[in-house]
Amino acid sequence: MLEKEVLNFEKTAIVGIVTQNQSEDKLTEYLDELEFLTFTAGGQVVKRFWQKMDKPNPKTFLGTGKIDEINLYVKENEISTVIFDDELTPSQQKNVSRIIDCKILDRTNLILDIFAQRAETSYARTQVELAQCIYLLPRLSGLWTHLERQKGGIGMRGPGETEIETDRRIVRDRISLLKDKIKTIDKQMGVQRSNRGAMVRVALVGYTNVGKSTLMNAVGKSEVFVENKLFATLDTTVRKVVIKNLPFLLSDTVGFIRKLPTQLVDSFKSTLDEVREADLLLHIVDISHPDFEDHIEAVNQILQDIKANDKPVIMVFNKIDSYQHLTIDEDDLITEKTTRHYTLDEWKSTWMNRLGEQNALFISATQKENFEEFRERVYEAVRQIHITRFPYNKFLYPDYKDAIEKEE
Repeated sequence: MLEKEVLNFEKTAIVGIVTQNQSEDKLTEYLDELEFLTFTAGGQVVKRFWQKMDKPNPKTFLGTGKIDEINLYVKENEISTVIFDDELTPSQQKNVSRIIDCKILDRTNLILDIFAQRAETSYARTQVELAQCIYLLPRLSGLWTHLERQKGGIGMRGPGETEIETDRRIVRDRISLLKDKIKTIDKQMGVQRSNRGAMVRVALVGYTNVGKSTLMNAVGKSEVFVENKLFATLDTTVRKVVIKNLPFLLSDTVGFIRKLPTQLVDSFKSTLDEVREADLLLHIVDISHPDFEDHIEAVNQILQDIKANDKPVIMVFNKIDSYQHLTIDEDDLITEKTTRHYTLDEWKSTWMNRLGEQNALFISATQKENFEEFRERVYEAVRQIHITRFPYNKFLYPDYKDAIEKEE
């Protein structure tokens, strides 16, 4: 069954560059991630290409020799898609498509395609379509290559240009329509958020595929879709959770990623509003991933971009049950392949605990390991926020009537 599935995958080559700002090791990390994105979208990476350059070629992104090498490989190996790790300009995409006879995509296009596959609700589909239209608009001229044979001159002016302009107008009208539709839904969702009352709001944030939805299912007793692929969840799910008779709202949000397309940040504004309006953030980190530090940095950068970096945060290091690529030292991590299972005390002795400013947790959402401490820590954080908001709450202060009388 698996062999049949692999056979149906599109044969794909991926491309990246090493520059002064991006080392070979960093490129390898990005290409690993791009390969996982390709797999999620339904492709099978059979070849990687890369080139050292001071900066990307403004015409073809890569040098002419490397482009010819890729073109030859595509022809000889029946490659159907070539994906670039960075976003191509419209002219670069057009020029590369003229040389390499197959589908040419970039990282942004690939992520948008995955989002389109994953969108389940009408709102998510609208958000994704808006992002796709914004991405497509400046690239429309490259789609009409069949009209380029028509030369200018008397009687030959205009057909291609007219058709392109017509198409641009259609896309612009569609963008306007989608923006209006999203504004309407945003207002409805804003009313829904306001109708939730003054309950404390906790949001799960983190890199894609770190286990947020699994944790949501475990804590909120909900059935959020879970899969070991990137961007398995696009729609925000909000559940009422009660710990020790203290209710609060827990929301699962869309996962972040490095080089997140700006079109998605804009179109998923309402989804990100759940993060902006949260009282507490649980930053979930996949500690079994070799690049988890970069993931933390990417999430923090996006939180800063959406102006949500001033909120209280609990760092939750997840997947401690599958951590097997590093040996722990009290002050640092020494790279060494191992399958040893570490104790919680050993986890807490690492610099990762200090990374969360002593506000870090180590759990396994699938095995529910260390869940008691997780629930206790979240309860205390929510309780502190609740106390600030409702100083005389009868659930938190059994003698709250005496406190009110003293105040009077």
